[in-house]
Amino acid sequence: MSVVHKLDRPKGLDLILHTPGGDMAATESIITYLRAMFGTDIRAIIPQMAMSGGAMIACACKEIVMGEQSCIGPFDPQVQGAPAQAIREEFYRAAKEMQADQTKAFLWQPLLQKYGPGFISQCEKVIDLADEVVRSNLESGMFKDDPDPKQKAKKVLDELGSHATTKIHARHIHKAKAKEIGLTVIDLETDDELQDRVLSVHHACMLTFEQTPAIKLIENHLGACYAMTAQTFLLAAQ
Repeated sequence: MSVVHKLDRPKGLDLILHTPGGDMAATESIITYLRAMFGTDIRAIIPQMAMSGGAMIACACKEIVMGEQSCIGPFDPQVQGAPAQAIREEFYRAAKEMQADQTKAFLWQPLLQKYGPGFISQCEKVIDLADEVVRSNLESGMFKDDPDPKQKAKKVLDELGSHATTKIHARHIHKAKAKEIGLTVIDLETDDELQDRVLSVHHACMLTFEQTPAIKLIENHLGACYAMTAQTFLLAAQ
């Protein structure tokens, strides 16, 4: 909010994203806030990567600018460090196998014991939430002028929102594939001046992360900056 303050909102927003992702609730909140401030006039620029929640934010923009080295990632939700869809799949597979052969219960019992009350329901709800957030923002933003926005959004969800399709949450989806699944992707290389400026900002940020305790930077072109730093502890030799 402090970085958006005083921006000329009618001009829209160029959002340079470099992130491994994060909490879904925070991601949804960021999308909701930026949409409230700039409407759908937001362009995501990805110099290197926007994974998981970063990909969700990019999908909420009107278009995504990517270079040959850029990538987005799957946004299938994770629960306690594991894919929620894989957990659900494992649970229903166990139920099916035990119904067919009760002796399989001895094999599945140790695995199923790790699931607490309501855990599978939690996984199902977080899967639905991820789909809902991405679908609604694609239909109202990137695909709003398309003849069939629902079908285009579904194709993106079937690819980036499916653990069965992407196989691993850390998979890199590069520019060509992003275009193939229907996202509106602009080539960064077509504008030399924009490319130089974007990469200069990106390199400056990466050097900041390497040379300082900073672990998160949110900054605008006016110089307003929010920075989060890692706590540093000095351990004395015994």
